[in-house]
Amino acid sequence: MEKIYKTAIKAAIDSGHKIMEIYKTEDFQVESKSDESPLTIADKSANDIINKFLRSTGIPIISEENKQLEFSERKDWNKCWIVDPLDGTKEFIKRNGEFTVNIALIDQNKPVFGVIYVPAKNELYVGDVLNQKSYKGTVDEVDFDFQESNFDQIHPSVIGDIIKVVGSRSHMNQDTLDYIEELKAKYNKEVEIVSKGSSLKFCLVAEGKADVYPRFAPTMEWDTAAGQAICNAAGLLVIDRQTAKPMKYNRENLLNNYFLVSNLG
Repeated sequence: MEKIYKTAIKAAIDSGHKIMEIYKTEDFQVESKSDESPLTIADKSANDIINKFLRSTGIPIISEENKQLEFSERKDWNKCWIVDPLDGTKEFIKRNGEFTVNIALIDQNKPVFGVIYVPAKNELYVGDVLNQKSYKGTVDEVDFDFQESNFDQIHPSVIGDIIKVVGSRSHMNQDTLDYIEELKAKYNKEVEIVSKGSSLKFCLVAEGKADVYPRFAPTMEWDTAAGQAICNAAGLLVIDRQTAKPMKYNRENLLNNYFLVSNLG
């Protein structure tokens, strides 16, 4: 599995380098998809690079930018990759640096490995669920070779006097506001909102910079699979609010239910 994991890491980094090449240009060639979400040449280019790497593993791929296969073709897959080649396209267009490359390996509908690469910062998060270890480090060379010894293992925080909740300062919906009020009442603590784009929201909780991430708005499997792997490997659960169980993947409907990542016990 080590070879497969390193293939995913290499795919994330190489696609991230391509994203940054485009980031430094003037024209992102922005289009609108059928759901009105933006699509840039960076999304497409990164997807091409990732597909090239992952096809060598012989494991099928679900990617936001690939044509989606019917469930009848996917339902018997024991393993699959779930990919978002550029998570946070809106953040990319805004040039705020809060965009990521997400790659997750799914086995029996559960994330077992995840990579989140932050191209604008050369930061890499890796989650090895089977060995219960999540890592964070810097990619500082072109021919990067991931070694655990060169990365820091990350852990959730110990809850302090203030509960740090990942959310949006400007677009908080009512469900999330209600949840925050429940936290205040239950724990008798103040709540601080921590804002971050893309799958970095998962990383904040996994590395102890936030305590809870309530996502009470639509997401797709490729938005969450890598982040869930990193959180799971750090000892955190990502709970589907409808089933009250950990989120599963390669479902018939790739649209997620609301979910919660929490270190509150």
